Amino acid sequence: MKLTIPSDAEEILRVLNENGHEAYVVGGCVRDSILGRCPNDWDITTSASPYQVKELFPRTIDTGLQHGTVTVMMDKEGYEVTTYRVDGEYEDGRHPKQVTFTSSLEEDLKRRDFTINAMAYHPKEGIVDLFHGMDDMQNKVIRCVGDPLERFHEDALRIMRAVRFSAQLGFEIEEETKAGISRLTQNLRNVSAERIQAELVKLLVSPHPDYLRVAYETGITKEFLPEFDRCMETEQNTPYHCFTVGEHILHSLLYVEADKVLRLTMLLHDIAKPVMKTTDENGRDHFKMHAVKSEEMSKQILRRLKFDNDTIMQVSHLIRYHDDRPEGQMKSVRRAVNRIGEELFPLYLKVQKADMLAQSEYRRDEKIARQESVKACYEEMLKQNQCVSLKTLAVTGRDLIQAGYKPGPELGEILNRLLEHVLDVPEDNTKEKLMSLI
Repeated sequence: MKLTIPSDAEEILRVLNENGHEAYVVGGCVRDSILGRCPNDWDITTSASPYQVKELFPRTIDTGLQHGTVTVMMDKEGYEVTTYRVDGEYEDGRHPKQVTFTSSLEEDLKRRDFTINAMAYHPKEGIVDLFHGMDDMQNKVIRCVGDPLERFHEDALRIMRAVRFSAQLGFEIEEETKAGISRLTQNLRNVSAERIQAELVKLLVSPHPDYLRVAYETGITKEFLPEFDRCMETEQNTPYHCFTVGEHILHSLLYVEADKVLRLTMLLHDIAKPVMKTTDENGRDHFKMHAVKSEEMSKQILRRLKFDNDTIMQVSHLIRYHDDRPEGQMKSVRRAVNRIGEELFPLYLKVQKADMLAQSEYRRDEKIARQESVKACYEEMLKQNQCVSLKTLAVTGRDLIQAGYKPGPELGEILNRLLEHVLDVPEDNTKEKLMSLI
């Protein structure tokens, strides 16, 4: 099989080869090329030492000399070139205590995580596949190189990576690999929250976000998202639902686009239902005020996983209002946009639709009709440039001061009363009309 690799990468291979060293592109770029995907990075492995690499190329960056990695700059593009190595003992479950450089490509490839990531390629030699990665790609399987327990002991993040690759590629995790994951999930406690966050987001924005189910089944989510485990175990005895809370969440993920904020919102929108669940005398379950509690819990979870403040704000705000149900009338929709926020309202519409599609079909036609009328009113509101917040109100605080009002809290109260009026009567949003109303 012949792969197309960047001319700069090919040039690096040529220079290394002509100076007596082996060199191959390796890992994810080989995997993605075989799958017809566009690789983000082109990593190179070589028998040359880091110092030999530095001598051969005029512009290099010492990315990680202790681990054998030098970044070779070709124009403005950087290529990581790493010396064949054998990893020493992993003391912290993430990083080898030391590495030993080797002249053996096989030794270098056998330390890698999964067979699909342990292939190398050279334009003249073709694909080097010592661990049957091609077979596993053909069979759509994620399998550890060698003993799964050894691979996961070395680096616990590989536990998350297995599920993430499975979700990105639509592959099954091989049984021994899955068993190894289940045995060593506690090792995830050695992994930083930032690393877990990165893998979780990649899983959520993949084509198969519902593969988070595998993370639950193997005990992974118990280590970093135990609230989700409770959702998977919480029944919903109500005509509006046909799944457990967790299964409803997993289905809802499939009904929004692969956007980080939207997928995180669906993951956590009902996270408080197990806490807020009550059952009446007829055996019917209720989850009153779960949206407010889910907002609170989502903030705690996202902070725990070290998400940035902007993501936390957007996700928690959408969760607070995910059950907000304005009537399909202009006045009602204007007030909903004011309440939820102009920037987030388009996302709110997507969240509410996904939530509905992951429920039972009970009264679905009625829900669809209301949502469509709300969307139509919102689009008409945009078309007419109607005012829904103080920033588009025709009168400002400065106008009031010029009219003789003193600066202070009273100005804000007046502006808010004017906005309340404009939300009911949008055509009155002119400076002349609002000043006359004052």
